[in-house]
Amino acid sequence: MTVSLPLVVLLGLFAWGAVKFLGVRTLIVVLIALFGFWLSDTFLAPVIESGTRSGVGIVNGSHD
Repeated sequence: MTVSLPLVVLLGLFAWGAVKFLGVRTLIVVLIALFGFWLSDTFLAPVIESGTRSGVGIVNGSHD
């Protein structure tokens, strides 16, 4: 059985776990999210996207 989970949901769960269990302040999580939004408007966005896609491809592997 294959389960498809968007990366944003997974990152949201990690952020929630960091706030809940590691004591990370909510303000820090919000600032990091805002930094990500602002970073997406820069010239680095395509590099980050392709790196994320290839990283996910490596983790998923080939299912032939």
